[in-house]
Amino acid sequence: MNSSNPTPLITILGPTASGKTRLAVAVAQQLNGEILSADSRQVYRGMDIGTGKDLEEYGQTPYHLIDICEAGERYNIYQFQLDFWAAYEQIHTRGHQAIMCGGSGLYLDAVLKGYNLTAIPINPTRRAELLPLSTDTLRDIFLQKNSPFAAKTDLASHKRLIRAIEIAEYAANHTVDFQNFQPINSLIFGIDLPRDLRRERIATRLHKRLDAGLIEEVETLLTQGVSPETLVYYGLEYKFVIEYLQQKQSKAYLTEHLTIAIQQFAKRQMTYFRKMERDGLHIHWIDGQLPLAEQLEQITRQT
Repeated sequence: MNSSNPTPLITILGPTASGKTRLAVAVAQQLNGEILSADSRQVYRGMDIGTGKDLEEYGQTPYHLIDICEAGERYNIYQFQLDFWAAYEQIHTRGHQAIMCGGSGLYLDAVLKGYNLTAIPINPTRRAELLPLSTDTLRDIFLQKNSPFAAKTDLASHKRLIRAIEIAEYAANHTVDFQNFQPINSLIFGIDLPRDLRRERIATRLHKRLDAGLIEEVETLLTQGVSPETLVYYGLEYKFVIEYLQQKQSKAYLTEHLTIAIQQFAKRQMTYFRKMERDGLHIHWIDGQLPLAEQLEQITRQT
């Protein structure tokens, strides 16, 4: 690998608890690289344990798009693309290798394929109406909109469906100017694990996060003025802890059912990655059971 002429982008993706960050850091250290996080929740400051930032894994490796927003703010794919390209250009100017690492399929897809999106405003009133509805009901509402983004929308995600409906309804009544983001040439590597091992890692990691203060992190965010409704919107860990703090469930229920929910989420992530392949992106799959050195070698020999 010639560090003066790096591959435009190396992408490392995988489901939660697959070891993406560890591998990305190893690649960055080997190839004089910097990491661009593609995680829809790690952008928020103060949401460290629940989003699994694991910042100690980075060591001295430069990273971007983590801790760039205040908890409680809204962040979307459009803003992510703007922030990604700003950081990418800085890395390119320094002559370093850009490495995108994450598990948020839509964020990854948006950069790799160049989604053409716009800064459509949030509609709090409409969101409040949609939030209590089931995923199936939201899916039916969205599909009735005949949105041009239907093929790119994660129809299994409650949160993504609400945003998709919001965009479709806004676009139906307003002239929308789209930002022209270009696709980027990338070597894409995915970490694959047997289902049983993935489940085991998820369960182990959740216990560690609870021991590390996940519940206390949520309590702190509430004290800082972040509403329970907003925290629920940020994902499974926050949703279940909020319900626990509201005495809607026991600690044992929290642990058991949150573990199951995260395992189901990891399965949906893999489903989305397979969809990315069907849509034309080539992913080089790496056995996540291999020693780190062997995983690293599989990447570096192709760059």
